Order: sequence, then structure tokens, then C-alpha cells
Amino acid sequence: MDLRKLRKKMRKVQDEPRYEHTLSVAYTAANLAAVYGEDVDKALRAGMLHDCAKCLPDHDKLELCKKYHIRVTDMERRNPSLVHAELGACLAKDTYEETDQDVLNAISSHTTGRPGMSLLEKIVFVADYIEPGRTKAAHLREIRKLAFEDIDQAVIRILQDTLEYLSKAKSDIHPGTQLTLNYYLEQKG
Repeated sequence: MDLRKLRKKMRKVQDEPRYEHTLSVAYTAANLAAVYGEDVDKALRAGMLHDCAKCLPDHDKLELCKKYHIRVTDMERRNPSLVHAELGACLAKDTYEETDQDVLNAISSHTTGRPGMSLLEKIVFVADYIEPGRTKAAHLREIRKLAFEDIDQAVIRILQDTLEYLSKAKSDIHPGTQLTLNYYLEQKG
């Protein structure tokens, strides 16, 4: 889909703060793609679509998960926002006609990451965390610099910071986050 049309569609389904975040993620992903030699157009599309399911009402998210046969854990049922990444990949394909599997994987893995992510997946995962509108994450300045020097190390730092934050906040921790961190620490090993 043409990027201009995609922007218009996202503007219709996202509230203003989410739309601004989406634009920032798309442009940050495009910059990272340029640095690492990834397809910039794919990075823009993945960034524009990464939160396409985020602004849906919780009930609708859970109903759509049934439609797409997405397994929902008890933790996700308590916090339906956690399903927006996997659900977003389904909507990106069906509603927004995205056909590139790497783009769909990048949407699906942008919140928890996953072991063995492609370069595009890492780029969108990192871009979502470091986009200019983000201000409160720990070590953000350091991670922003690192993102343009060593994408794998940036992924590790983001996962570590996320786990530390969730642990301190006594929030539910998605098991995929720890699994992904363990995988990348072993790879760096």
C-alpha cells in the first residue's frame, strides 16, 4: 500500500498521541534501516502499521483474537493491550493489505521481541522504544546512541530495561521478553 494512503488510514484509526507515536516510529525505523542497509520502504511500512491494533477497544481486541485464532493467555486477557502486536500483524495483512512476511513479523514482535529476529524486526523493536516522543525510559539517551552503533546490543539493553521496569513496578512480565533476552545474551556470549 502507498505510504500516503497508509498514513491517512492510520490517522483515522488512531488517536492523536498514538498517531504521532506511529509517525515517529516509522521515521526512526527508516533512519535505522538506512544505517544498517535494510529496505527503508519496508521499515516505513512496518513502523506505520506496528500499532494498527493498539487503539481498538479491549473487547474488540479479544474478539478479533478469536477470529484470527490467536491464543490469549490469562495475563493477556487481564491486559488486552498485550495482544496488539500479534493482532496488528493479522490486521496489517487483512485490512491494510501488507503482504511482506518480514514486515508482518516486525509488527508481531515489536513489543516483546523474539529469538532470531530479522534485521527489520530488530529495527522496528528498537525504533518503538527510542522514537523521539519517548522521554521516560531508563537509559534512553545511551540506548538511542547505541541503536545506531550496534542494533543487537540496543535490543539487549531495551529488554533488560523493560524487565527491570516491569519487575520494579510489580507488573506482569510477558515470558517472551525474558526468552528473547536470554537468546540474545547467548548470541553475544
